[in-house]
Amino acid sequence: MTGPHLHFPRLPDWAIYGALVLAFLVGARSRGERADAPSAPPPPAAAESVAIGPAAPFGSVQPIRPPSNPTPETLGTAFSVDDSGVWLSARHVFEGCSHAALIVGPGRGVAAEVELDPKSDIAILRTLGGAPALPLALDRPLQPGQRAFHPGYPSGRPGEAATRLLGRQSLVVRGRGERGARPEPVLAWAEAGRTDQLKGDLAGLSGAPALDAAGRVVGLTIAEAPRRGRIYTIAPEAIRAAMVRAGVHPSPAVPSDPITVENYGRAADTLRRELRVAEVMCLKS
Repeated sequence: MTGPHLHFPRLPDWAIYGALVLAFLVGARSRGERADAPSAPPPPAAAESVAIGPAAPFGSVQPIRPPSNPTPETLGTAFSVDDSGVWLSARHVFEGCSHAALIVGPGRGVAAEVELDPKSDIAILRTLGGAPALPLALDRPLQPGQRAFHPGYPSGRPGEAATRLLGRQSLVVRGRGERGARPEPVLAWAEAGRTDQLKGDLAGLSGAPALDAAGRVVGLTIAEAPRRGRIYTIAPEAIRAAMVRAGVHPSPAVPSDPITVENYGRAADTLRRELRVAEVMCLKS
């Protein structure tokens, strides 16, 4: 005896396509977000960099010529917090240095005085002349999952990373030449993207600002865990405390344009071109 036939209703095409799209998005998220930025444009030629701003504020300073083959440990990133020439960077880049330089163009740098903060992995750099300060947002609460963007000079080349906040933790930091190690309160971020074709570790990004979606500084980049896909920044309150100890009074900053996963590469290029984010170097002699 033949039983009754079961008839399943036919789903409309839009429902089938919607389910496929949803499955694709879930699968992509399970593999981790990748919001990569296009490669940075090539640096200007040396002759061109003399003529264009914002190197003009440094025109009265005797330029210095950086070494042609610096080691990764002597390279870092800094960002302006005072238009007159005050910058923040990572302390471990400058430990053991006799001189330091802020790079203003191909083969051109200006001398920088360095003050190492005694209680954090922060260095305060001072130059004769400066660049427009970045806006700070060091007193605003941060939420897990929010985005940050890290423009700088990984491996001594223009580049940037995008991250999402995981939470707070303590990171053991050991400076170059230090006998002991010190715990550092940090924020841990999951890497969500980086400059296209930027491979390997992000050495040289130490000292880079972590910017929120409004282009404001919410952290200072000091370390990464490449295998875990983590980037670590100094907590905002530690940055505030370091500036107070050093007597730094940030300049009122003009609000930056919003930063998104679609434009953070272009935004980083603009900050580097304006020298609001600059490459820094430890000079051994």
